[in-house]
Amino acid sequence: MRQDPQAVMLFAAGFGTRMGALTKDCPKPLLRVADKTLLDHALELAQGIAPKTCVVNAHYKHEQITQHLSGSGVRVSIEAPDILDTGGGLRQALPLLGNGPVYTSNTDAVWQGPNPFELLKSAWNPDIMDALLLCVPQKNAVGYTRGGDFQLDQEGRLSRGPGTVYTGVQILKTDRLSTIEDESFSLNVVWDQIQKEARLFGLIYPGTWCDVGTPEGITLAEEMLENSHV
Repeated sequence: MRQDPQAVMLFAAGFGTRMGALTKDCPKPLLRVADKTLLDHALELAQGIAPKTCVVNAHYKHEQITQHLSGSGVRVSIEAPDILDTGGGLRQALPLLGNGPVYTSNTDAVWQGPNPFELLKSAWNPDIMDALLLCVPQKNAVGYTRGGDFQLDQEGRLSRGPGTVYTGVQILKTDRLSTIEDESFSLNVVWDQIQKEARLFGLIYPGTWCDVGTPEGITLAEEMLENSHV
């Protein structure tokens, strides 16, 4: 029986230290880009696939995120007293997300082009994939100054190395999370396991993606969105 993801996990627990003074009194997911919070940009895209469940994790100034989502139907997984990183945070949220594969997404990016969740949904093949990561060529990664993350072979399988940038959005089977002993851990640990079994795949995003990790990233994202309407 085909396993199609029915739930979305949005990562919103980080400290946003690269934002400097902007995150002193406000969590990064609630910073505004083009008059909309980063969290709402991500939620709007996630709602494009009409998930049965949507969960947001929160740690830094989690009260503000909980208040922002009040009445929305989105559930909040609060990480306390310690932050759990992406892997630990996803594992803690599994009772809310349910069984089966899930979409996960960072909340510090803005997109120009097709809905990333819809693209992943169309390309997902659980018979051969344990994870499908959406990547973008470096030339289309606005505001991203670090090296690339992954290389794709002709069949779409991923290996580590410069080439494309991981956009922060994926579909992931969550079974392996229970095998990791650490309470706080990155999803990189899971990807490395999946890659060894040749079940880590990537999909190239055809539009433009902006990394909003710094104050400069906010300006770049707003310019990108403005140019898309010219």
